[in-house]
Parts: sequence; C-alpha cells; structure tokens
Amino acid sequence: MGKNIMSSPALSTLLLLLLSSSAAATTTTKSPRDLVHSSCAHASYPDICLRTLSSYSKPTTSLRELAQAAVRVSISRSNKAAGFLAQLKGNGKREEGALGDCVHQMSDSIYELGKTLSELQNLRRGNDFKWHMSNAETWVSAALTYEDTCLDGFTEIDGKVRSDVKRAITDVAKVTSNALYLITRLDQTRG
Repeated sequence: MGKNIMSSPALSTLLLLLLSSSAAATTTTKSPRDLVHSSCAHASYPDICLRTLSSYSKPTTSLRELAQAAVRVSISRSNKAAGFLAQLKGNGKREEGALGDCVHQMSDSIYELGKTLSELQNLRRGNDFKWHMSNAETWVSAALTYEDTCLDGFTEIDGKVRSDVKRAITDVAKVTSNALYLITRLDQTRG
C-alpha cells in the first residue's frame, strides 16, 4: 500500500511553519521607511518625494504625519524661493513688475500652505473629517495655483531672470504637488 505523504510529520511541520510565517508577515506593521516608499511611489515626483521625506521616517510616522511633513517641506522651499526672488533685479519695468507680482504670489502661496498645515495638525476623525480634508486639499491647490501664476508673469520675458524664476518656482511646485498627492492619499484612507 502507498504511504500517505500528508501524514508525514516533517511535511506537517513544514506546512505549519509556512502558514504561521505567512500569518506573521501579514500582521507585521510597515516600518516608517516602508511608509515613505509606498507613499511616494505614485507621487507626481517620486524621487523628490523620497529625498525630501526620508528624513521624516521616525517610529511614530503615520500617513498624516508624512502629509504634514510634505507641507512643511513646501513651506520651507517656498520661503527660500520667495527670499531668492525678492533679491533678484529685473531688467526694466516689465521684468521688475513680474518679479514683484511673483513675490506677492509666493507670499499668498505660503499663507495657503500655512492654513493647510494647521488644518492637518488639527485633523480629527469623525463627522468633520471630510470637511477638514476638503479645506486642506483646496488650500494646497490654491498654493499651487499661486506658484503657477507667478510663472505666468514671465511668459513673454526672456533671459536669465526668467530662467532663475522658473527654476526656483518649478522646484517649489514639485514639492507642493507631492504634498497635495499625500493629502489626497490621506483623504482616501480617511486618516
């Protein structure tokens, strides 16, 4: 008579080990580094997302904290860009006017990002969650619009000032776009 393979003690032990390790793998929580990688994987600018947020990987990092960190990065970069733009000198009234408008737009963008961060810091689960998330998404979108409007002032201006402004604002827009992505992701997971 043939021997039943399933009754083998070694095979039973192996199956038991496989099932228990599989269960352990599914219940293990992701490390903060994994959260950053998985959160940034589909961002508009994944490499920038990883580079700017990897330092925020601490043991208590949640998607909400990561979204807040992304907004902080955007505020920091916006402040640097605004300071840089304020020191640029335009060639002629048209370029000076575009620079002045751009500095003003960046100030408005920073204001919107500040409101966004405050909203995320005060976010609570419950009936108002969707309303607060809508506010955060609206304000960070407004910040992006201000950044784009800054660039619009230079569409018919050529030269070094335009390229300097474009480089500075594009950098800010990329981190702000990533912040919007993470906020949207937080909204989809309901915090």
